[in-house]
Amino acid sequence: MARLTFTWRALLAVTIAVSTAQCAAMVRPTSPPTAVPLSSWWEPPDRLADRDLFHGPWGAAHAPDPAAQYTFVRPKSGGFNPGVIVRDALGREWHVKQPKPSHGDEGPSEVVLSRVLSALGYHQPPVYYLPSFTMRDQSGVHTERGGRFRLDEPSMKDMGEWSWQQNPFVGQRPYQGLLVILLMFNSSDLKNSNNTLYQVTRGGRTAEWYVVRDLGDALGKTGRFAPQRNNLEIFARTRFITGVSGGFAEFGDYRGLHGELLHGRITPADVAWASALIGGLSERQWQDAFRAGGYPPNVARQFISILRGRVAEGKRIGTTGVAASQ
Repeated sequence: MARLTFTWRALLAVTIAVSTAQCAAMVRPTSPPTAVPLSSWWEPPDRLADRDLFHGPWGAAHAPDPAAQYTFVRPKSGGFNPGVIVRDALGREWHVKQPKPSHGDEGPSEVVLSRVLSALGYHQPPVYYLPSFTMRDQSGVHTERGGRFRLDEPSMKDMGEWSWQQNPFVGQRPYQGLLVILLMFNSSDLKNSNNTLYQVTRGGRTAEWYVVRDLGDALGKTGRFAPQRNNLEIFARTRFITGVSGGFAEFGDYRGLHGELLHGRITPADVAWASALIGGLSERQWQDAFRAGGYPPNVARQFISILRGRVAEGKRIGTTGVAASQ
C-alpha cells in the first residue's frame, strides 16, 4: 500500500510539472503599445468618489428583478459551479452561477471584485447577486438558490478568448496593476478561459473590451486544484506580498495557475500604482461593493479591513521597497 501511495504521488507530481510547463507560454506583448488603444483594457476613472459600487457601471436599470418569475432555458455549461440560464419577463437572458454545496459560494465574491474593477476603470459585463429567485420549469414554479446573475447584454458581442501571456498590453502599468489587484483578493482565476474579448457598441460607437470575468475564485486561498473561495477565516490567514527581491515583489502565498505572470515581473512601482488606484475608494464604496454581493455587514467589515490593510501594505512597499514581512 505504501509503495502504491508513493507511486501515485510521484505520478501526480510529474503530471503537474508537465502540465505547468505546457501552460507556461512566453509572456510578451503581441503588438506595439500604440496599435491597440489602452482604453480597450483600462480607462482612467474620472470622479472615482462618485462611482456607484452597489448597482455597478450598468446601473439599476440592468439589474435582475428579485420579485420576478424567471423561466428556465437550459443548464449552464462550463465553469466550476453549477447554474442555469433563465429568461425574465422582459425577454432578457441571465447566466446564473449557483453555489456548489461542498465549496465556497463564488457569486458574492465575483460581484464584489467586479464592482471594484469596474470602478477603477477595468471593463466588466453586467453582473448582480440575488440570494434566491423564483423559477418556472417543467416541474412547476419553485424557489431556487440564488447566485451571480450575469446579463446576456445585446450590446456586447463575444469575440472569443484572449491570453494573459500574449496580448497588446503586457508589461504596461494598467496590465501589471490589474494583476496586483487580483492578487490583493487572492484570485486564483488567472486562466485564459476566464478572459473574454468583447466588441461593444454603445451610443453609436464600437470598441473592443478585454475583460476578465468569472472572478468568483477569490477572497479565500489560492490553489491549482482545490482553491478556497469566499472564506473569511482562511483569507485572513494568507499574506499578500511576502517580500521584495531583485527589484520585484514576491507573492509567496500564491498557489494558483500561471505564476509566470507574477514571478520576477511585478515591481514595487507597479504595486504602488495599483494600491494608489484602489486606495481611492471610500469606506462607503467598499461597503456598497460587499452589499452588492449580499454579504452581512459584520462579515463585510472584516473583509474590508483586511483589504484596506493590503492596500496600505502596497503603498508602503512602493515607498520603501521592502515588504512588512522582511
